[in-house]
Amino acid sequence: MANQFRPSGFQILPPVVKNLLIINGILYFATVVFQDKFGFDINEYLGLHYPGSDAFKPVQFVSYMFLHGSFMHIFFNMFALWTFGSAIENIWGPKRFLIFYFVCGIGAAIVQTLVVGWDITQSQEALTAFLNNKGPDDFLVFLKSRGFVEEDAGPLLRVWHYIVGYETPHKLLSFVAEWHDNPANPAYFNEAKEFCDQYMSAKINSVTVGASGAVYGLLLAFGMMFPNALLYIYFAIPIRAKYAVLLFGLIELVAGAQNSGSDNVAHFAHLGGMLFGFFLIKAWKKNQFRRDDF
Repeated sequence: MANQFRPSGFQILPPVVKNLLIINGILYFATVVFQDKFGFDINEYLGLHYPGSDAFKPVQFVSYMFLHGSFMHIFFNMFALWTFGSAIENIWGPKRFLIFYFVCGIGAAIVQTLVVGWDITQSQEALTAFLNNKGPDDFLVFLKSRGFVEEDAGPLLRVWHYIVGYETPHKLLSFVAEWHDNPANPAYFNEAKEFCDQYMSAKINSVTVGASGAVYGLLLAFGMMFPNALLYIYFAIPIRAKYAVLLFGLIELVAGAQNSGSDNVAHFAHLGGMLFGFFLIKAWKKNQFRRDDF
């Protein structure tokens, strides 16, 4: 029975991985061409929107994972897909691998949607509190609650902001200080309200794209199947696969919990891909499905 899970022959580029690479590559090329030549953004139509947005369509729960926002985005995702996916598909076979890939990708979209919904609710409550009081300190509370500025930022955090070029916190704090000096000037409240309205609109109409959720699921599967295999972070730092899974999962959890207003990464989508992948693997092991059932 154990031989049923062994690949008949190792393929450097197995069929599902190959076709996923091709589809992602074609859609990325189409996204760039349509944007440059016609001003048409495919991401706005096929990227994952929050259900409260007018641009939301159910198909986006699948289509979003074939789109990417930049060359580096697709490069690292496709490199990871090839690295981890090839080994996994060779063992599981194409049908089981494809099921796993889509379950992780759709699971990541579900988790991301739930997190965005929760974040919008929290943001609306914070905005209501600010609008009820309309003062600079209330605006500062809103900014802190949404992660735009950090309370009692220490020297290490200031250095980090300097390195990555975060100018927004300093500009916002300067704005609040100026408002304190001119509390009777209604222009400051109007500008703060406009900032909040734009923030809420951006939240509701945010777009999630990328295969990262599915790829994180593959990373988890690889770590469970080959726990002692050596991976190289940034092609230089060796780490065993089981520790890499824990490390990347922890990084995504911490980064997602920080809820930084300047962070544009769907951290909980990554965790969602890992979570759905974990439960699917456990379900398969519990039921002892045979490879030819797929």
